[in-house]
Amino acid sequence: MKKVLMSFVLFVVTFDAFSFSPVDSVNTLMGTASTYNFSHGNTYPAVAMPWGMNFWSAQTGENGSGWMYTYSENEIRGFRQTHQPSPWINDYGTFSIMPLSGDLQVDNHLRGRMFSHENEVAKPYLYQVRFDDGTLVKMTPTERGAIFVVKFAENKRQFLVLDAYKDGCGVEIDTTNSCITGYTKNNSGGVPSNFANYFVVDFDQKIVDFGTRTNDSLMAKTTKAEHFAAQAYVEFDLSPNDSLIIRVASSFVSKEQALLNFEREVQDHSFCDVLLRAKNEWNEKLGRIRVGGEADPNTIRTFYSCLYRTLLFPRRFFEYDGENKPIYYSPYDGKIHSGVMYTDNGFWDTFRAVHPLFTLLYPEVTECVLQSLLNTYDESGFLPEWASPGHRNCMIGNNSLSLIADAWQKGFRRIDAEKALKAMLNQTLEQGSESSVGRNGYEDYHNLGYVPYPDYYEASAKTLEYAYADWCLATFAESIGEKNIAKEYFIKSQNYRNLFDANIGFMRAKNKQGEWIEPFDATEWGGPFTEGCSWHYTWSVFHDVEGLAQLMGGHTEMVKQLDSVFSAPNTYNYGTYGFVIHEIAEMVALNMGQYAHGNQPIQHAIYLYNYLGQPWKAQQRVREVLSRLYLATPDGYCGDEDNGQTSAWYVFSALGFYPVCPGASEYVLGSPLFEKTVLSLPGDKSFEINATKNSAEKVYIQNALLNGKTFENNYLTHEQISSGGIFDLKMSEKPNKKRGIKAENLPYSYTKIDKLKN
Repeated sequence: MKKVLMSFVLFVVTFDAFSFSPVDSVNTLMGTASTYNFSHGNTYPAVAMPWGMNFWSAQTGENGSGWMYTYSENEIRGFRQTHQPSPWINDYGTFSIMPLSGDLQVDNHLRGRMFSHENEVAKPYLYQVRFDDGTLVKMTPTERGAIFVVKFAENKRQFLVLDAYKDGCGVEIDTTNSCITGYTKNNSGGVPSNFANYFVVDFDQKIVDFGTRTNDSLMAKTTKAEHFAAQAYVEFDLSPNDSLIIRVASSFVSKEQALLNFEREVQDHSFCDVLLRAKNEWNEKLGRIRVGGEADPNTIRTFYSCLYRTLLFPRRFFEYDGENKPIYYSPYDGKIHSGVMYTDNGFWDTFRAVHPLFTLLYPEVTECVLQSLLNTYDESGFLPEWASPGHRNCMIGNNSLSLIADAWQKGFRRIDAEKALKAMLNQTLEQGSESSVGRNGYEDYHNLGYVPYPDYYEASAKTLEYAYADWCLATFAESIGEKNIAKEYFIKSQNYRNLFDANIGFMRAKNKQGEWIEPFDATEWGGPFTEGCSWHYTWSVFHDVEGLAQLMGGHTEMVKQLDSVFSAPNTYNYGTYGFVIHEIAEMVALNMGQYAHGNQPIQHAIYLYNYLGQPWKAQQRVREVLSRLYLATPDGYCGDEDNGQTSAWYVFSALGFYPVCPGASEYVLGSPLFEKTVLSLPGDKSFEINATKNSAEKVYIQNALLNGKTFENNYLTHEQISSGGIFDLKMSEKPNKKRGIKAENLPYSYTKIDKLKN
């Protein structure tokens, strides 16, 4: 990945005097230099609270574009309330406001104003920009609203345009109370017909002129518009020293609830008060991980920028009624329910590291997410897999089962276990109206032990992911005493074996007759695989690495195969995609062989060396990826950021461990990035990681102590970390090939190791 070369002065963060604000190390522009053809993150500079219901972002793209903010653009068209989790999923319930100095332009193609990044501040709690014409805009967030401050250019007319977008919307101007109310129904799918986002936009200055635009018709002096598309404009007459204060809130429940959210969150609050509250909230959440020792500023900025991204999704989709009790509009049945709901998450991405990070450091979020999963099951008949805000036909697998099993094994027991098991079983035995909801190909998978290709697109990837989900279900069933169900699903969890061809050493596709699909090309993307090829998916056996190793001929042979991922030519066959998709282009740009860190299927593979008795290889590769493929700059990711997953990989790996198999309650060791890190854990506990003599050259673990005792394992358990303690590592520039090599040192695999063969 091309990097911007930067000069910097090395400085020392003294851990004992850790006084800087973590949130001010965050660059929300990280990953914004992206396009449809090549992703450096596909992010936007979200001004938001952690997991907030609404985000806000400057909008450089046209209305409806998933690339709402692109760093290379030099024109802003509006400031948009957004719920977009990914440009590939796009947005819903969105509207924007745009202050204008000078001539009135309502259309989003014409109203843009030029700016430069030198006049831009992008923080999680603040976005500020001065347009080239002198107009200054600042915004700061609440959970369900925001406050703006606008200083118009001198000696020019002063307008504000509110754009409710399209697909059914309405706006109404109240000149007496200087506000605009309305609703917008735009969405990208996955919601009932009564879905809407209701908003209130209040001004502290008198409106002197106004009008609306319905579709393409601009009508002066009209206060109300309802149609397919609608905008409103208002004009002010401020003195040169005055600023316009805009207070905004919204609701997915009703217009009355929007007013209640407005009264609670922004009505009587100043811009500075809201900004300070947001800043403090981010510092509390980011500060649960404190890093120190000698580190360059770019590394610290990258770490906290990644942690910020990890804490944005899934979003809270619930509000508080007049009695301060949580309620939500269900994007599944269209009704109002009591309780909590989270959405905007693709578990195909985030089961891997995002949700395991929550179980470790943000258990209050995990508790609510678990209840949200069961609420979704109650209201739709299925657990969610990709929700935004309702079920979306995107990606594959039953990774909701991973979330439940992982949290349950780590002690999260405040859910109805009987209902959870019923929901998990249903997820494997039915398919919803969308192929991604439930289990696509479940009958053939049950009868054949694999999903046949070409009967089902992405069939081999589905088989591998279903096998892992079956293991998750089995572990959950076993833990609640359902032994027969556990036995059945443990057997199913071995279905990955049905697609391994020992003659070539790769996973591949079979047809319904049990025949291998010919010809086979390990570099062919698509077809039986999802956003990857066999080079990537062969390693997708999270729960049984030892079983995979045995299929490959033992540890030595698997190490050779794993080594070849990084040494093979970075060639590709775009296969059924028919063109070079951006994931292919990004893999080629990395120049790391067939390793494609910019997408999720292979992100865990580096850590598999720990299962094979060669942990030093994982240590070297982890540090290579940490140093080469991440930077807190607009081109700072090597592919899609994806709801925090690519960021969570960095966060975990920088700590020195990674959850290869959620549900096993283990974190597999890598190589910590910082000399000292402290995790603040529930119950006022802490886990301290000390990596003595750590540096860019000293990436290998020479020896380890856990709470003062020699530690030889290649993994830490969840209990060892969550109980608090001190993990001391001595780092070296040379690998210790005698540490972590015994059978008892290796992480969990379903297939037990009878005898370690190397």
